[in-house]
Amino acid sequence: MTTKGEMRPARVWQPRLREELRADGSRVIWQEEPLGDYPERLSDRIVHWAEAAPERIWMAERDESGDWAGVTYAELNALMRRVGSWMMAQDLSVERPLMILSENSVAHAVVALAAQYVGVPSAAVAPAYSLLGEGHGKLRDIVGQVTPGAVFAADGARFAAAIADVFAPDVPVITVTGDVPGHACTRWSEVMATEVAPGIEAARLAVGRDTIAKFLFTSGTTGSPKAVIQTQGMMCANMEMVLDCYRFLGDAPPVLVDWAPWNHVASGSKVFNIAIYNGGTFYIDAGKPTPKGMAETIRNLAEVSPTWYFNVPSGFEMLCEAMQENDALRSRFFAKLQLIMYAGAGMASHTWQHLQELSEATVGARTLMGSGLGATETAPFAMFCTDPQETPGNVGIPARGVVLKLVPVEGKLEVRFKGPNVTPGYWRSPELTQKAFDEEGFYNMGDALRYAVPGDAAAGFLFDGRTAENFKLQTGTWVAVGAMRAKLVDAMAGLVRDAVITGENEAELGALLVPFRPGIEKLVAGGYAMSDADLFAHPEVRARLEALLGDFAAQATGSSGRIARALVLDAPLEMSRGEVTDKGSVNQRAVLAHRADLVAALYAGGPGVLFPTAARATVGERA
Repeated sequence: MTTKGEMRPARVWQPRLREELRADGSRVIWQEEPLGDYPERLSDRIVHWAEAAPERIWMAERDESGDWAGVTYAELNALMRRVGSWMMAQDLSVERPLMILSENSVAHAVVALAAQYVGVPSAAVAPAYSLLGEGHGKLRDIVGQVTPGAVFAADGARFAAAIADVFAPDVPVITVTGDVPGHACTRWSEVMATEVAPGIEAARLAVGRDTIAKFLFTSGTTGSPKAVIQTQGMMCANMEMVLDCYRFLGDAPPVLVDWAPWNHVASGSKVFNIAIYNGGTFYIDAGKPTPKGMAETIRNLAEVSPTWYFNVPSGFEMLCEAMQENDALRSRFFAKLQLIMYAGAGMASHTWQHLQELSEATVGARTLMGSGLGATETAPFAMFCTDPQETPGNVGIPARGVVLKLVPVEGKLEVRFKGPNVTPGYWRSPELTQKAFDEEGFYNMGDALRYAVPGDAAAGFLFDGRTAENFKLQTGTWVAVGAMRAKLVDAMAGLVRDAVITGENEAELGALLVPFRPGIEKLVAGGYAMSDADLFAHPEVRARLEALLGDFAAQATGSSGRIARALVLDAPLEMSRGEVTDKGSVNQRAVLAHRADLVAALYAGGPGVLFPTAARATVGERA
């Protein structure tokens, strides 16, 4: 029984840290207790649960009637053996892996796990690389890197143009529905009906910790996405780290409701594998944290109570609004919830507070909320904060088995990691691999941290920006871009989802604002029916944004903390150009590179809030 103001009980780690300060000013931090043992391969856990809880639902998705249709652990184990046998017959291997083009689905999950079962890596690629833009340039680059031996596309007709354009005709294609002209297509139903090969168990047992399980792609500002190697050992070690941190996952089978794309490590490895490792149930949420897509997420959360829930801050913002008006949704959401995790961007303080108020109003206590720090290269779990916080931002301490090194770089503490969860490198790219690791074998994330409490590592760390994003003003003053973005978004009272900081070699800072439409609609009568351009440029919206920006600037103590001018983007960031991921994370450098005209327009105009049409006109007048 809890009382108002208390924290709901959730069993988490009680770590003891060690810290070493070196002569060069670097700091090395780790947990005293060693990481516990973990399996050789992820399929060991599936086999375990198929025997221990054969009828438990592993994964469920909506069927054509709108009802939940699930696959049990026993059914998953049987399917992996059959689909894995089909893979063996196709002579797939690490040199000829499976490529997956489709969104999240049970079929996508099964085909990826079946490949792992027999030691064949899979490579899930963002669907946008196939469906958006012209030329399929990024998809072609990825295919050239990994040379796939087979392709899975749930809807063959939908991906037909990309497959025909990029893949050789002799590459087999698996489809649930639809055909790809010029390619031999095998129906998913036929693949699932494959007779189990005599050597299937030997193939499974040949998979070890060094076996490559998958390739995940990280997108840079320019150039081709990098293929990050994910081994079985990385994934299993990471799951043991997660279980050590969130110990409540071992007390009862977790229930997860998740929308994030599996071509990203956050959901494709962490959330996905949490269910498998702990015998839980994963409900596929076909929604997204967008004004239109959120309706499906709300529908799902109104039916299924998660025990562990992840979203990006904009998703939580919209969920809070929905729960404010829907007591049944709120009751269902908080009923069994033990931890709320946010990532992808900095959470605004008002969103954090709103979630805690809703939790207290629903169950009489706050729910543990937190975030962490990791990367595709760390599988991704490397740091997490489990200590109750009054505000967002603390990314916690290193996981058990992870060694954190903080190296002084340009006045910041740059983050580097070593541990069994860290990638051996980038596929077929020894040069990139060598650059990513320092002389002691630590992976360099390129992020910076600062102590939440100076000198006290146990109190956790605050994100201090990406060292590669930081820049200098004309005065030579360094700007901590990550910290500035988080402060600015927090100050904009729910009207801005993210921001890109400008001002390199300029006299003052500016920002390109990514608006949060649901919040802005509330400022204008009938705003819901207006176009983006008209709504965002409405006088009431401009006045409110200018007032908030003015208040933020008034609190600054120097040029590196004052935003003097801002431009509201009325065209969405483009994933095909690497400006944003399909999880919603904004790439600062990519936006600046692709929208240089808007940056120029921002500085051609006067201080205050501008809009693209007027800003470009100002540039034209001055030219």
